[in-house]
Amino acid sequence: MRRFLDRLYLASGALGAVFVLLICVLMIGQSILREFQVRTGAVNDVVSWFCAAASFFAMAHAFKHGDFVRVNLLLENVSPRVRRVLEIVCLSIGAVAVGYLAWWANKFTYDSWAFGEVAQGLLPIPIWIPQASFALGSILLFIALVDELVIVLRGGRPSFVVAVEERHAQGDFSSDV
Repeated sequence: MRRFLDRLYLASGALGAVFVLLICVLMIGQSILREFQVRTGAVNDVVSWFCAAASFFAMAHAFKHGDFVRVNLLLENVSPRVRRVLEIVCLSIGAVAVGYLAWWANKFTYDSWAFGEVAQGLLPIPIWIPQASFALGSILLFIALVDELVIVLRGGRPSFVVAVEERHAQGDFSSDV
């Protein structure tokens, strides 16, 4: 199961990176086409959807690798036992909040599909298609939060803490800047 989940997070991060690359390609292509007087208005719609997709698909990977912003002032100044309790409380609240987000994101996307809602920009495609990245990304983040909660409940240290400590041990403090 661990190997499957780690591959899932890696795949979601890679998918987020693919969307960033696609944004780059579309924006450069749009710039070049403008020089030839080619209209590219719909590209703006696609780029905005790809921005959302890049963000939501990358969240689970970023969370698991310690790349989310965390305020550790309290956690660094309490005993390991209290820190564990606080981690459990925080991960529980996060899992409930993201679970709630995932539920409504998926319901919202399903409703868009069921009603046949179409994007109102220059590119009239079914809106559930770009909304699907929000729905799937929120599910992936929910899975990552529950995964971390289970790790901590079983007595382990959170993966994001271990990842940051490993980077620091190698002298990499770039994520702390």
